[in-house]
Amino acid sequence: MSADPGLLALWTRGWALTRGVSPPVWDDGGWRIEVGEPDQVRRYVHADADAAVARRAALIDQPNVFLKVCADEATTMACLPHGWSARPPRFMMTLSGPMASGGAEVDGYTVSLEQRGAVLHCLLFAGDVEAARGRVVVIDGAVAIYDRIAVDPGHRRRGLGRRVMLTLEREVAIRDGVLVATTEGRALYASLGWALHSHYTTAVLEA
Repeated sequence: MSADPGLLALWTRGWALTRGVSPPVWDDGGWRIEVGEPDQVRRYVHADADAAVARRAALIDQPNVFLKVCADEATTMACLPHGWSARPPRFMMTLSGPMASGGAEVDGYTVSLEQRGAVLHCLLFAGDVEAARGRVVVIDGAVAIYDRIAVDPGHRRRGLGRRVMLTLEREVAIRDGVLVATTEGRALYASLGWALHSHYTTAVLEA
């Protein structure tokens, strides 16, 4: 199960905006993003586990350059030489139409919205404590890219992730969306009407 290349191009643009890094650049079959962090210098994002992934892996010689491939772990790892390992699985998900809105209101929390350039941030507070957060950016006026949706451990199981998502959706008023989910987050997004688009494997060269 690979990703639609056009959709992946939109998602990489949105991801770069939400993280405040340079736009993605097409580079021999995948999108290169200069992340510039000590634990992740750059990433290469590919729509499928193909020959371009194998070529790229052969050129990478440091553990802080990531390969992101829209395929399951077994298919991805079969393209890579010895010395690579996979991080926990992720899932690219898409939304077409409004999210399911039931259970969005949660008592005892306040919502803070902040527009930072093109990116809208949503924070939920319990008093002065930040309990949940998320961000969204709209690409080409048509697709909302959601990122870094997170709830602090002490505030989980209270519907805060759902509230962040629905708040962001209401503010941008865009019904089509793309995100990459963790295993835990996948169930939340599925309950909101999101569908699996492709598996998403992160491979790193072992130190």
